Formats: sequence, C-alpha cells, structure tokens
Amino acid sequence: MTDADPARDGRIRAFVALELEARVREAIAALQARFRGESGLRLVRPEGVHLTLRFLGSSAPAQLQALAPRLASAAAACPPFEARLSGLGTFPERGAPRVLWLGIELPPQALELQRACERAARASGFDEESRAFAPHLTLGRWRERAKRPPLEPVELGATRIERLVLFRSETRSDGAAYTPLRVFPLGALG
Repeated sequence: MTDADPARDGRIRAFVALELEARVREAIAALQARFRGESGLRLVRPEGVHLTLRFLGSSAPAQLQALAPRLASAAAACPPFEARLSGLGTFPERGAPRVLWLGIELPPQALELQRACERAARASGFDEESRAFAPHLTLGRWRERAKRPPLEPVELGATRIERLVLFRSETRSDGAAYTPLRVFPLGALG
C-alpha cells in the first residue's frame, strides 16, 4: 500500500505541527515574493507554512485515534511560547538545493514538546523517526536541479505559538493542501 492509493484501506497522510499566527504568515508571504522568479522553485502557500514536529506519513485511522490523546497530553504540558523567525537556508547544505527554508529558534519547552510528540507517535505504532529534528519552515521546493540562490539575512521577529495540530496532507496539482484533523491548545490543563 502506498500513499498514492490511501482510500483503499482508509489510510491518510498525516503530520503533527505547530500553527503560526496569521500576521507571521503575511510576513512570510512578503518574504516569498522575493523568490517568485526563481527557476523551478515552487513556493508553499503562505497559509500552509507550519513547523512540522513529527511527520507520520501514511497513517491508519486506529493509529491516529491512539495518537490524539497522547498529543493532547503533550500539548497540555507545554505552555504557549515565543519563537524567533530568522535566517534563510537550503536543504541539502551542499549541491543542488531542493528546499528553501526560513529558520525558527525554539525555546527549551518547544524542543521538549517535539520529543513528546515523537514518543507519542512511537507509542501509537509509528516507526521511530530516522532523521534528527531540524526546526525550520519550508518556504518552497525545487522541482528540478537548480543553482543555489543568493540568500540575504532575514529577521521576521517573534511569533507566539499556542496550538499543536494534527494535520491531514493531500497532494494536489496546485500543491499540497493541509486540513486540521485535531487541534490541541498548548498549556490547556484539564
């Protein structure tokens, strides 16, 4: 079974992320405008920019059902926080770029929340994440081999993070669409 035919067994492509403030997404849209003419670069819709804490991939409904209360507990244990948005970069660091990203600096409680999301995913039957967590906001992806663009220093300031979201991801011809499946307020005890 692949992510391409999830309807056959009810599986959906999902991930866990932190949602950004609307005003920050507007600033990100202005930043992305600088890269509109970049050859082969497909920009992420500003409303879709988020901080992924745990990619889940093709997920069975039972896994997501088991995951939800664990994510609620993890979110409740983490108070809302401020994160700083600064710096541009590309993945990979060498060779032809594939991803254009905006840096995000997280406080210790946010890093603990990411670790709690990883533990929750494993406890819900997902495989352990093989890559180390590298906090960033994806601004765009290159579809083909391209030259590395010049990147100027960027400072967008701080944003308040108040919600953890379990998202569904659907690939469409005009780019990925993300739908919240469950929303968990940070620091919401009880």
